[in-house]
Amino acid sequence: MTSTATPLVDEARIARLLVGAIDPHVHSGPSIAPRGLDHLALVRQMSEAGFAAVITKDHDYAGVATAALITANFPELRTRIYSGIALNNVVGGLNPWAVEHTAAMGGKVVFMPTLAAEHHLRWEKTSSWVHPASTQKVRPAVGVPVLDPDGTVRDDTKAILDIVAKTGMVLASGHLHIRETWVVFEEAKRRGVDRLVLTHPEDIVEATLDDVRGLVRLGAHVEHSLCMFLEGSKFKTRTAEDLRALIDAAGVDRTILCSDLGQTGVFSPLEGFRRGVRLCLDLGYDDAAIRAMVSTNAARVFGLEADVAAVTGALSAPAQTVSG
Repeated sequence: MTSTATPLVDEARIARLLVGAIDPHVHSGPSIAPRGLDHLALVRQMSEAGFAAVITKDHDYAGVATAALITANFPELRTRIYSGIALNNVVGGLNPWAVEHTAAMGGKVVFMPTLAAEHHLRWEKTSSWVHPASTQKVRPAVGVPVLDPDGTVRDDTKAILDIVAKTGMVLASGHLHIRETWVVFEEAKRRGVDRLVLTHPEDIVEATLDDVRGLVRLGAHVEHSLCMFLEGSKFKTRTAEDLRALIDAAGVDRTILCSDLGQTGVFSPLEGFRRGVRLCLDLGYDDAAIRAMVSTNAARVFGLEADVAAVTGALSAPAQTVSG
């Protein structure tokens, strides 16, 4: 009797933990790469599960205009949609005009170069796969350097950091090598950036647990891509124990979980979160810790506390009765 009831209890517990959740790094479409769902379908799916917000990420365009359209035309969807910009070739690399425009349109995050990061291009040559969103489908990507040859921060990188500091957006490390991330984040702190996110230290960027600990001491939060830890994901490169070690290195209060999903040939972002919460439960994290990692930490960093309150408050409010 107990064995048959437990999965149902777990599913209900997982569903409760996802009310008010935030996916701050999700790859819905349209995109040059094949996507399993578009931005509107994503928001509809997440709304049914009670998510507070999603932040879409495309490697080649800022999704802020699409987010504004969905918000204006589908007010019944309780999940709010936001976006940001990744500083790759298609947006002009380290383009201050593009960053300022993204901020003016309500953008939440600026990613340092991802597919056009010099490190990413070196990594891809030695990895066993080509990124599904590779700009080689247009023309080969050209590296966007963020440091000068002497290892100091370039002036155009500094211009981006100043905009991020002024507008209060989040600065995410993208696919920079971890050594570059250290230099850029230290400069960002000096220039007044106070929202720093280390992007998936578990893959591509060659970070160590000591890097995670050190960047947290610098003031960064650490974002983990659930797709890289989950059984059945074609992006799985790490184990559950790797996730535990990474969370413990940063601390629960500095850890943010994202799906990094939306591609074809793999489960949906929502299913990724369901499996991710189950994985955290299996690892022994309690509900408060999981809630922090899937909701409240991201809400604090990305400025989405009101969205979380709107969803959780609406779902917990007592039903109104009408007297006859």
